[in-house]
Formats: sequence, C-alpha cells, structure tokens
Amino acid sequence: MAGVLNFSSSPLFRPFSRPRVPNTRVSIKASSEFSEKPLPPTSVSTKEDPKLGFNPPSNFKPPEPKPFSIRPDKVYDILGASLALIFRLGTGVFVSGYSASFVSESEIPPDEYILEIAGYKVKETSKVGPRPEKPIEIYEFESCPFCRKVREIVAVLDLDVLFYPCPRNGPNFRPKVAQMGGKQQFPYMVDPNTGVAMYESDDIIKYLVGKYGDGNVPFMLSLGLLTTLTEGFAMIGRMGKGSSYIPSKLPPKPLELWAYEASPFCKVVREVLVELELPHILRSCARGSPKRQLLYQKAGHFQAPYLEDPNTGVKMFESAEIVEYLKATYALQ
Repeated sequence: MAGVLNFSSSPLFRPFSRPRVPNTRVSIKASSEFSEKPLPPTSVSTKEDPKLGFNPPSNFKPPEPKPFSIRPDKVYDILGASLALIFRLGTGVFVSGYSASFVSESEIPPDEYILEIAGYKVKETSKVGPRPEKPIEIYEFESCPFCRKVREIVAVLDLDVLFYPCPRNGPNFRPKVAQMGGKQQFPYMVDPNTGVAMYESDDIIKYLVGKYGDGNVPFMLSLGLLTTLTEGFAMIGRMGKGSSYIPSKLPPKPLELWAYEASPFCKVVREVLVELELPHILRSCARGSPKRQLLYQKAGHFQAPYLEDPNTGVKMFESAEIVEYLKATYALQ
C-alpha cells in the first residue's frame, strides 16, 4: 500500500585560567541577544579535581525503555515542556526535507527502524546537506530564547553538536566565552571544521543553513521579533529551568545524548545537563533523521532521549531516570 506525506577524541578540556566573575550585570543588547558584562575578576579554572570519582549510583541498573509512557510524578514536567510544540508550531520536530510513506511489512528488513501508527508501517526519510567532520561547538543555556532558535536549526539540519552549557553563575564555560570572543553573550558558536566563530543567533542560523543545509532559513525561524517572542512563550511551561548553576563535578569526557529540541522528554534531560554544566555531544535525531537507524542498530531500539556516559559506562533510556542518574552521579552533595 502506498501514500506519501511531504514536508517542505582528543581531550575535551584543556586547562586554562580565566578571571572568575563573582558579580555580573545582565543586559539585553539592541541586537536582542543575551549579554553579560564581567566586573573586576578573580581566578577560575576548569581543571578536573583528581579526588572526584565518577561512578554510577550504587545498585544502579538502567531501566527498560517504555515507549510513550510518562512516570506519574513527571506528568506536569512533560506537559509543561510540551507547550513549546504549540507556540513553535512543531519547529524542530522534522529534519529538513522530511518525507513519510506507508509501506507494507514485507518491504521492511528486520533490522530497520520503522515508525508504527495504529498498526500501519511508516518509512521516514529526509534530505540533509553536507555533514561536518567534527561536531559544531555551541555555548548556550536552556532558558534563553535566542539559544533555542539555534537549537531548533540544529534539529532541522540534523547536526551533531558539542554543547558547552553556560548556566548563570557557571564557573567554567561562561568565562571561557568571554576569553574566546571578548564578551559573555549567548549563544556563541565555534565551527572547528572552518575556524568560524560568531555570536548572534540569526547570524549563526544563516551560517549553518548555508554551510550544512540548502541555504534556506525555515519559515518559523525567519520572522524576526515574532520568532523571538514565540521562542520566549515556548519556555513558559518550564520557566527558569536550565538556567542556574548547580555545583557539580566536571567530567573528563563529554556525555553523549541522542535527542532533539522539540521532544518534551529530551527537554527535561537537557535542562539538568545545563544546570550541572555538563558538556555533552548531542546526536540530533528529529523525525526523518538517519541517526534513528544508527541508534536502532546500536541499542536494538529507538527512543529519545538516550544517554551514553563514557565516564561511567552507563547507557540508558527513560528521561525521568536519566535525570536522577545525572544528579546522583555529578551533583555535589
């Protein structure tokens, strides 16, 4: 049966010192990006403390994946995170050039990921542009509408990104942005494949679609002030989450998260990664992403989010349990 639906490692941390910012003044630039001006400094370092160990919680066992289920104590968290789908009209749900077609079961190899809807088999594809050899590096934090714009284009372009979280009062990566670019303004992007580094969310979006897409900025990311306003409204359900630093242990290797911006289950995990200031490689896998098949082959199942922690060897599904694992493993008690 047929029917078609179309929609238009080297060490991570190099020791460096940078004056710490005990007090800051927050301001909104005329260019509409979040900016902070540092006041007189003292010292800061991202050197790992050798006394800090990285082990999963005692008696820890990764949970079995439970598709489309919400743990009862997390219902309000997921509902709040889902509001973004309404305000942003699903931006970031689909990879660029998304296409879905109904197929018969005989057309599907046994080792191939496939979407099932009401007993029907749906094959999803997309049209991605050139792939960067190394992950794009982005410094940002969750509760920032300008940062969310960039995260949405990452999902649309199906890019892998090394995120350096920059929560308020974070001691490591906010100072590093000032050191590299001259000011604490977010988001800040570094493309190690080309040597390009830049502030300004709209400029970053244009650069990414030009270099790794078809050159066209998606409609919902091209509306100027209206885009920014709806990005802000999208975060109402999770007001303040993913914005302030929780003292934590800095791991030697970045975590890996298979996720995408529009998923409310992925959102609650990302918030905690940012609050704990944990660098992580995002394997973006929105609908139509070829990486869904990669995860299916790797784990025998596709479900987002999926966390891989090279510091402890833990690999796991289920957002609620991932959040608990991150806090138990990396938050300073």
